[in-house]
Parts: sequence; C-alpha cells; structure tokens
Amino acid sequence: MPALTGRVALTQSLTGALARASRPMSRTLPLHLHAPAAQPALSHTRRTALPWRPGRLLSAPHRLAFAAGTAVLLLVALWWAGTLLARAAGVAVPAGLPSGTLHALLMGFGFMPLFFTGFLFTAGPRWLGLPPPAVRHLRGPVQAQAAGALVLGLAGFAHDPALARLLAALGLAALAAGWGRAVLHFTRLLLRSAATDKLHASVVTVAGAFGAVLMVVAAGSVAAGDLATVHETVRVALWAFAGVVYAAVAHRMIPFFSAAAVPALDAWRPQWLLASFVMVLGFEGFVHWAPVPLALQAAIEAAAGLGWTLLALRWGLLHSLRNRLLAMLHLGFVWLGVAMGLAAVSHGLQAAGQPGLGLAPLHAYTMGFLGSTLVAMVTRVSAGHSGRALAVDTGAWVLFWVLQAAVIGRIMSDIAQLPLLTWAAVTWAAALLPWGLRHLAWYGRPRVDGRPG
Repeated sequence: MPALTGRVALTQSLTGALARASRPMSRTLPLHLHAPAAQPALSHTRRTALPWRPGRLLSAPHRLAFAAGTAVLLLVALWWAGTLLARAAGVAVPAGLPSGTLHALLMGFGFMPLFFTGFLFTAGPRWLGLPPPAVRHLRGPVQAQAAGALVLGLAGFAHDPALARLLAALGLAALAAGWGRAVLHFTRLLLRSAATDKLHASVVTVAGAFGAVLMVVAAGSVAAGDLATVHETVRVALWAFAGVVYAAVAHRMIPFFSAAAVPALDAWRPQWLLASFVMVLGFEGFVHWAPVPLALQAAIEAAAGLGWTLLALRWGLLHSLRNRLLAMLHLGFVWLGVAMGLAAVSHGLQAAGQPGLGLAPLHAYTMGFLGSTLVAMVTRVSAGHSGRALAVDTGAWVLFWVLQAAVIGRIMSDIAQLPLLTWAAVTWAAALLPWGLRHLAWYGRPRVDGRPG
C-alpha cells in the first residue's frame, strides 16, 4: 500500500505540472518579462534615424549648452570668413563697429562660456560627488547667453556707430547675466558638496566669476566707445578667464584620460602644477596693464613654453598618437607650449629692437590651444554622452587636421608675411562646419544605446 500510495502521489504531481505548463504564459510569467516583446528596443540604426526634436535638448546639460555654443561658433566662423573674403574681393562692408573689435569680442565671449556651461554641469557634479542638476535650471542662463551672442553679432550689421555700440553693449550684458547665473548655480553645487577634492571646481568657479566681471567691463567700454579698453579686456579674458578654465580641466582630465587609455601611464597631476598654470596665464593676461621689461617677459614665456612642452611628453603625448580621440586632446595642449615659445621669440626680438611676430603667438594660443582643445573635448563628451564609442572616425580625424592647417596658416601669415589670413579663416570655417553640424544632429536625437540622457 505505501508503494501504491507513492505512485498515485507521483502521478498526481506530474498531472498537475503538465496542466500548469499548458496554461497561457501570460498567466504565469511576471509582467516585466513581456516588456521587450511589447516595446522592442530600437537598433542603433533606427535610433539615429529618429527625427530631431528640440525637446531632447533638455535631456542633459551638455545637449542644451553645446547645441547653443556650436550654433554660435559656426555663425561666428562663417561671419568672419565672409568678412575677410569680402575684404579680399574689394567689397566695402560698412560697419558701425570695427570688424576686428567685433571679432575679438565674439571669439572671446560669444561661444566659449556656452561650452563651459555644458561641460561644467556634465563633469562638474561628478567632480563634486553630486547628482547632475535638472536641465531646467540651465535654460535661463543658456538662453541669455545665446541671445546675447546673437545681439552682439548683429552689431556687425549696424551701419550707425551709436547703434552698433548699443547692440554690442546689450549683447555683452546679456552674456554676462547668463554666464553669471551659470557660475552662481555652479557655486551652489560647490558649497553643497562634501567632496574632499574640490580644487579644480574651485579654480573654475573663481575664473568663471572673473569672466562675468570682464564681460561687464567690456560692455561698459564698448558703450563708451573706448575700444582700446575693449581689446585689453578681451585679452585678459582669453588668458585669465578662458585659459585658467582650460588649465583646470586639462590638469584634471588629460592625465586621467591618458592613464585610462594607456595602462603604462600614470595620472600625474601635482597641485603645484595647476598653481603654475594659473600664475603664468594670469601673468600673460595682465602684463599689458602692468608692463615688465620685454627681456624678462620673454624669459618667463620661454621657461613656460619649455616646461609645458615637456609636460605634454610627461602626460603621454607620444603614447596618445595611437588613439585618435586622445591624440586630439594632447595635440591641442601642445599648442600651449608652442604659443608661449612664439611669444618668447616675439618679445625677445622686440627687446633687441627688432619687429616681433605680430599676432602669431596669440593665434597659436587661441586657435591652436583653445580651439583644438575645445573641438577635442566637445567631441569626446558628445560621443560618450550620446551612447557612441569613444573613438574618432576618419572623417572627424581629417577635419581636425584641416583645423591644424588653418592654425598654421594664420600663424605663418604674420611670421612669414604670407597672404594667408583669408585662407586661414575660410579653412577654419570649413573644418568647423561639418564637425558642428554632425554634433548638432546628435543633440536633438536620443542616445543610440537607449539609455536616458
């Protein structure tokens, strides 16, 4: 009987199991197992084919700010190339504000703060150990900066000098207000953070606040018609505002990126190194306000140029050439050492009573260091935060080298007195246009890997 009872129980158990197996799956499986069938994941190709929507710019801080910065950068590059082409063709372009002054203002203040905004609120919260901020907090600052840049640009089309100065002043005031709000918001994040290392974020905050002040000074100067002060203010901003922000980011990120990509390298970044960056860049910004002997200035610049070139090697310049994206960042940094070396030669020649190198050192710094590094960093952030591989395809690599050709052409137009100024501006715009349009297409579409952001 016990054996019979066991066989009966086994038969009943098997019968029950078969009955349960024959029921519809939707009654036995949990709901989340059906999600992929009900909402199939889109492939990479299908996601890239989705329509561009303005609302997606609010999906992440870099999307909104980088889109605005890229649009302004492209417009400025095209305007300057068109201005020089018209001048070369002998076409008179009446302007109430000298084109050189407007060029300086747009290059110094027009687009860089927008890119800074996108980067700071993407990488900054990670530095500070905080969650990323809601993008809605950045709408006002970004809109004010973008509107300010456009109004500033309109000053170039105003024939009446008074109207041109008014538009330029209003544009700069809006830029100062927008960037100032962004800095204030980042300062709140800095004060809220419990991170032990807040050095880089603090340096960026102080430099950013100084940049907002310089925009106000530039606005007042252009309104008063004091164009000499406008140019000096832009010069200070390029070195002591933009340069210090770049230096803080480079000091933190280049060694980190290099060590992550090349295991043989270490992330060497002592704090005294960042302090030396700040001091030398500040010196370059203010030296025209408190002149020092040209020979001394040349010696300081020569030492900085040599030191920063050796630093590029220490950070893995040669190793980076195996990785295109990393190489772009390193090659951009190399231009800083080159710019300081050219400045040393120029001031050394002037100290000896000879003509200097004109604007060649400045453009090695602005187009070479600031421009190349901006392209490299924006490319990296845009690719990584759109779900794409951290790699540079052949097209982007070629455009980067076209950009380098534009920098060299601009430098040689002063050093060798070659008629390359217009060529350099057109080449610069030609390199940036496809690069910028490609990224603008990314910002309005979802991530290709399906993740949020």
